[in-house]
Amino acid sequence: MNQMQNSVTGPPPALRLGSSALNSRREDNRLSAIARGENIPPEIHPELAHETPVLEIDHFNLWYGDAQALFDISMIVPKGKVTALVGPSGCGKSTLLRSVNRLNDLIDGVRVKGSMRLAGREIYDRSVDVIELRKRMGMVFQKSNPFPMSVYENVIYPLRIDGERNRRVLDEVCERSLRGAALWDEVKDRLHESALGLSGGQQQRLCIARAIAAEPEVLLMDEPCSALDPIATNKIEDLMDQLSGTYTILIVTHNMQQAARTSDYTAFMYLGRLIEYGPTETIFQKPRLIETYDYVTGRFG
Repeated sequence: MNQMQNSVTGPPPALRLGSSALNSRREDNRLSAIARGENIPPEIHPELAHETPVLEIDHFNLWYGDAQALFDISMIVPKGKVTALVGPSGCGKSTLLRSVNRLNDLIDGVRVKGSMRLAGREIYDRSVDVIELRKRMGMVFQKSNPFPMSVYENVIYPLRIDGERNRRVLDEVCERSLRGAALWDEVKDRLHESALGLSGGQQQRLCIARAIAAEPEVLLMDEPCSALDPIATNKIEDLMDQLSGTYTILIVTHNMQQAARTSDYTAFMYLGRLIEYGPTETIFQKPRLIETYDYVTGRFG
């Protein structure tokens, strides 16, 4: 995993960008063209072709009523890697993330076109049991959302709703998940106390423990550190590093340094479209598009 610690600085873009980005300086800005409604193909780096996908997104579009929020998104999410979705507010990254486990279905007027496949199986097929689909994915939200019950019951909740009653199994899953979330040593003597008594950072790691208790195929994280202090944020980032490889992680973040530190691949989105997608180190140090460079270096957004 990429361990870049600082925001991108250094030589001018012309000395850092790939040849296609230099050419883009001579063309009309892609983002302006997109704002006018033009269909601009994304820049997909060749390294992705060598990865094994756990999630495949193919010409995916989404509308909220008459307003289109996602436009013809095609990308893979590599198995066992951390993929970050970045872009300015309103670019569609959280909408795309929530489309993976069909949380957007809960919003009136949503309709989709295109394909999403998890482990080769269509997510939006009419025969799909959405509840079962969501069990195959863990979800961690911006604000920690522990249930008003004990630490123990929070962690094993996914097993409870599946009907598991074997105490030995529940105990083993609880400990394994809390260890996996780097929380066991902090709460092992508080398992039967209310989860609401934990600190904000502990509550978020508890939510991660609950998410991985069912051993999901994909772990979805929507700005998981936005409400946390720097110390708690560092613990979550360290945890992501430990979980990568075992789990496939798809994360939405506004924090460019966090994306650079934690992810293997980064996808830059703008106004509901995928702009550039490639290895994180390349995206932050030598992107192919000047628009990507301008965003990751803070020139806009």
